[in-house]
Amino acid sequence: RHRVMRHWGVLGGAAAALAAGIYVLWGPISARKRRRRGLVPGLLNLGNTCFMNSLLQGLSSCPSFIRWLEEFTAQYRTEQDKSREHQYLSVTLLQLLRALSCQEVTEDDVLDASCLLEVLRMNRWQISSFEEQDAHELFHVLTSSLEDERDRQPRVTHLFDVHSLEQPEITQKQISCRTRGSLPPVSNHWKSQHPFHGRLTSNMVCKHCEHQSPVRFDTFDSLSLSIPAAVWGRPMTLDHCLHHFISSESVKDVVCDNCTKIQAEGILNGQSIENQRTTFVKQLKLGKLPQCLCIHLQRLSWSNQGTPLKRHEHVQFNEFLVMDIYKYRVPAPKSSQEQLSRNSSEEPTPGTKDGRAGKPPEAEQPPGTKPLFMNGASSSSSSSSFLMSPGTFPLAAFPECRAPLYLYRLMAVVVHHGDMHSGHFVTFRRAPAARGSQWLWISDESVRRASLHEVLAASAYLLFYERVRGRAPAQ
Repeated sequence: RHRVMRHWGVLGGAAAALAAGIYVLWGPISARKRRRRGLVPGLLNLGNTCFMNSLLQGLSSCPSFIRWLEEFTAQYRTEQDKSREHQYLSVTLLQLLRALSCQEVTEDDVLDASCLLEVLRMNRWQISSFEEQDAHELFHVLTSSLEDERDRQPRVTHLFDVHSLEQPEITQKQISCRTRGSLPPVSNHWKSQHPFHGRLTSNMVCKHCEHQSPVRFDTFDSLSLSIPAAVWGRPMTLDHCLHHFISSESVKDVVCDNCTKIQAEGILNGQSIENQRTTFVKQLKLGKLPQCLCIHLQRLSWSNQGTPLKRHEHVQFNEFLVMDIYKYRVPAPKSSQEQLSRNSSEEPTPGTKDGRAGKPPEAEQPPGTKPLFMNGASSSSSSSSFLMSPGTFPLAAFPECRAPLYLYRLMAVVVHHGDMHSGHFVTFRRAPAARGSQWLWISDESVRRASLHEVLAASAYLLFYERVRGRAPAQ
């Protein structure tokens, strides 16, 4: 009996050694095979950090944003800054995004993003990993922190920066600065904004005299779109949300300087008059479209009792998005209006006529008046009809004069499951550039393949688009 037990012990030890050998030999190989098949690393959930993990996966699918971070962080690659690299948000964010986009070699299937929380806390952002947070709010925390980091940097070489002053070209510039009075040029990366930076235009027109006030510009990092009330039998689409965003609204009791001036000219003896108050029509447009477009669908609503509710309806979106009709165009001079109308070489300015309020063209009528240009499909279509093939866009379907100038391609979709008090964020994103037509579904550590049909059927919360080549702009 003792001999039999000893034999079983030997066999058990051999089996354990064999299992350990198989794990050592085949475990890393299976992980490398899984990585070669197109999957990307997942992110460790540190305790309710799915909001951060989903956003990082979405940002890592935007190559233009990663390239901008590479150019921006080039200033920190000097010897004196290497010891402080961990203090910079741009450096930490770039390292994470490069790893998630498979641009850096890593043997880990799951990465730890706690370094991002630490650098945000160093920038006075107290983000707890054990409380419910919002991915859209974190997106604005990142963009505003990157802008603050850019603004904190000096514009010229500091006199005590010995390493930079010892460079021949810098030394010549400093000597030139002291002998001829010229200043060294500002680096290009200080002038450039991040790829999500855009500008909105606000246009105010008096309904009484049709006088147009000066156009006002405001910056944005994401377009936060409210979901309009649904119409029975008609699917809700992203175009409906965009049209609702730029739709005109009336603003009452506004002082009109032009009406006041006209009233004063008709009064003799220089009598003083009161400011004329009229109703203005206000409309938003996109003055500058960014390279990377982040669209936030507002799913927060309020009940009659004042409690927050989540809107779960599906908003249809396409793989490709055309933004031409939402772009602000500068009105043409009055002297050239007649020539433009005769030649019909260009479209009239949306929402304006001779610099005044007018009827918008058919392409910009509110939803329901006629079939909209739904990014390549009509408003009656339930999904993108000829845009379903991944990685392709039928530019041949557009006449040469109608080819889109502002064409965007879907890169990632962030989805929130649950209600307003608790839930979970997941991400659909494109695989790295070599496999750009492949989609992935990522939930923290879990990564699997997904189809384009599954992506377009998701209830989107954040949409990440990136601009692709369109037609050449007119001279």
